[in-house]
Amino acid sequence: MWTEQFDKLNNSEKDEFKRLTGLLLAKTFIVRDVYDTKENMMVVNKDYRFLERNFELVSEYLFYSGWDVLKDNQYGAIYIENVYEYNKIKIDRFATLALYTIRLIYEESREQIALRNEILTTTGELVHKMMTLNVLRRKPSAKDLAEGLRLLAYHNLIQKIDGPWEQAETKLLILPSILFVLSHVEISRIHETLGKIAEKEEETEMDFLDEEEDILRGEGDEESEDEAVEQA
Repeated sequence: MWTEQFDKLNNSEKDEFKRLTGLLLAKTFIVRDVYDTKENMMVVNKDYRFLERNFELVSEYLFYSGWDVLKDNQYGAIYIENVYEYNKIKIDRFATLALYTIRLIYEESREQIALRNEILTTTGELVHKMMTLNVLRRKPSAKDLAEGLRLLAYHNLIQKIDGPWEQAETKLLILPSILFVLSHVEISRIHETLGKIAEKEEETEMDFLDEEEDILRGEGDEESEDEAVEQA
């Protein structure tokens, strides 16, 4: 039983266990390698190491609450999934599109960089990629940008290195946990959905242009002209 393992921990470790199980439930992901802004370098996350050492205890404890605790040693990520698919959060449209684009950036960059699991980008590069992919028609507001990226950072999918979220030069570290949020199947589904939306918008735009051309040619006024002749 998990209680027997828990009793073997000293008081300090018990406090860490309480804190980190709560943190895992709140953030979903805990990653192994993070950027230390004070040291200006990548370091091993102490929270991850504690969860790794006590993985069996944490897994059994959360199992009774309906959670599966998963660990990927290659990418250094510990995360949870609810067996009943509860406790899912809904994110707004911009955050969803940003998540989708960040996942694509990670996949593309990973093919070029084989030594590290983390990928470095900037806020400006992210927005430019979103515009290039046509997932955005215009640049997002500073508020949407900051709130969307802050939400992804809270769940340890990205990490800000420096600067305000909304500034183009701000460096963002894309963490390998991004791989476990969107699968290839889900990426394809989003891609198809965006394609259908683009097609509808294009059809609407074409219909509008056709109507505009008819008006310019005067075809839309034929009926009113006939009535005018009859009245005369």
